[in-house]
Amino acid sequence: MGSIHPSAVIEDGANIDPSATIGPFCVVGPEVQIEAGVELKSHVVVTGRTRVGADTVIFPFAVIGEIPQDLKFKGEATELVIGQRNRIREHVTMNCGTEGGGGITRVGDDCLFMAGCHVAHDAVIGNRVILVNSVAIAGHCVLEDDVIVGGLSGVHQFVRIGRGAIIGAVTMVTNDVIPYGLVQAPRGALDGLNLVGLKRRGVTRADITALRAAFQMLAQGEGTFQNRAQRLKEEATSEYVLEIVDFITADSDRHFLTPG
Repeated sequence: MGSIHPSAVIEDGANIDPSATIGPFCVVGPEVQIEAGVELKSHVVVTGRTRVGADTVIFPFAVIGEIPQDLKFKGEATELVIGQRNRIREHVTMNCGTEGGGGITRVGDDCLFMAGCHVAHDAVIGNRVILVNSVAIAGHCVLEDDVIVGGLSGVHQFVRIGRGAIIGAVTMVTNDVIPYGLVQAPRGALDGLNLVGLKRRGVTRADITALRAAFQMLAQGEGTFQNRAQRLKEEATSEYVLEIVDFITADSDRHFLTPG
């Protein structure tokens, strides 16, 4: 069974599963839903229309579900939805959505948010995402499954980062990153593929070879970046390559980081 420390402030209306643990000096707002097995360590603030998924652990001084850092926000009813088994470390901040961005900030399952990270309004974070210390994810960003963002990096609003991509430390990402891409340097250069991540996930040698060939075509083929992607679509047999093509040809509010 869970417990609620006597020093915690639980506002009327909060829905807390009996198996959850609320530590000392935590504050839980009136529209918060805390699911089974959640643990708030101490000095955690969870507010707004926020749902914290089962078995998530939130560490001291995190502030979850506060209003967006957006001057257009006028107090409309928006949400933050956090999935299961997440680890949200010290001083992490996550904001609810805005009416103009769809009204919901979403976090998937099994993610790790290291100390000092920020997830802004209307962002969509996939499953098994890792944000290293002091990463800042701006509003309306989309990080697909298995993305890793290195410490002290920032992601510009509306940027999409494709599945399995990795961003090096101290990097500013201003444009979309293809799935399985490797981005590094202060202004975010697409410098190759996340080969280590692909191998760790058990991707076959044939698919990795196909991805490397596709990357070379995107880097050095004739025509525009979009033209090269269309040619890949006609020739590709690997599902991983087709995933990159679909990502490039989808709607986006940003340009792409392209191979040098």
